[in-house]
Amino acid sequence: MTSEDPDAQRAESLERWERSAPGWGKRATRLRPAFMAVSAAMIDALALQPGQRVLELAAGPGDVGFLAAELIAPGGTLICSDGAEAMLEVARARAGEAGIDNVEFARLELEWIDLPTASVDAVLCRFGIMLVVDPPAAGQEIRRVVRSGGRVALAVWDVGESNPWATIPGRALVALGHAAPPDRDGPGMFALAVPGALAQLLEAAGFEDIDVQTVSLDRSYTDLDAYLQETHDLSFMFRESFDRLTQSQRADVRGRIGELAESYTQDDGSVQLPGSALVAGAGA
Repeated sequence: MTSEDPDAQRAESLERWERSAPGWGKRATRLRPAFMAVSAAMIDALALQPGQRVLELAAGPGDVGFLAAELIAPGGTLICSDGAEAMLEVARARAGEAGIDNVEFARLELEWIDLPTASVDAVLCRFGIMLVVDPPAAGQEIRRVVRSGGRVALAVWDVGESNPWATIPGRALVALGHAAPPDRDGPGMFALAVPGALAQLLEAAGFEDIDVQTVSLDRSYTDLDAYLQETHDLSFMFRESFDRLTQSQRADVRGRIGELAESYTQDDGSVQLPGSALVAGAGA
C-alpha cells in the first residue's frame, strides 16, 4: 500500500476509467481477438452450464462475459459490471450489436460487490483485480458472492519483463524526465505479477483447487505510429503525460519508443511485441 489516502486513490482511478472509456470503445473490436487466448482460458476454467448466473467484474467492453453468456443460455444470466458508468455504456452498445439479450448491467466495485451472498455460480474478472487498492478485499468479496461449488476465473498481467508492449512507452517517458517511475507498492498493471501472488490471494479468500497458467498474448502493430496511437487511446497514464508535452517533446518520446522497440521492429516496419498474462481458475 502507498501512503496516499485509499479513498482518494479509488476516486482518481474511477475518474480515469470514465475518461478512458471512449478509447476502449474505439479499440474494442481490435482488442477482442488480441486478448482471445486469455478470454478462452478463463471460460474454460469455469466449466459453464446452461441456466447458470455469471458475474463479470471490471468488464470493460464486456468480451469475456459475452462469451459466457452464450454458454449459459438458455435460462442463464450474465451480470456485466464495471465501476465506471462510461465503460458500462460501451458494453451495453456492444451487447446490443452482438444481439446478446441474457445480460444485466450493473455498476459494481470489486472491493464491495453489491450483490447477495452466494448469489452467482461463477465470477470472471479479466485484468481488473490488480488495479484495485485492496486486492485481498476484492478476493474475499468474490468468494462471498459465489455459491458453494461455484467457480472463479481471474486474469492478471505477468511480470513487466514479459510485457514490453506495455512497459516501453512508460520507460520512454521516465527516461526523458516526463513521468515518475511507477509505484511498485500500489495498485497497477503488475501488482499481482509476482510468482505465487495470484494463487495466494485466491487461497486466502477461501478458494480451492487453484490452477494458474501462463498465457502468451503477443501484440502486433502495423508500424510504430499505430503502436503509439493505441497506447494513447488505452493508457490514461501515458495519455495524461504525453498530452502535456510540446510537439518537440512528443517527437523525442516517439523517438525513444522507437529505440526501445527496435529489436521488435520487422523489416516491413511492423512492430511485433511479446506479452504474457496469468489466468487462474479455482473452486468455491
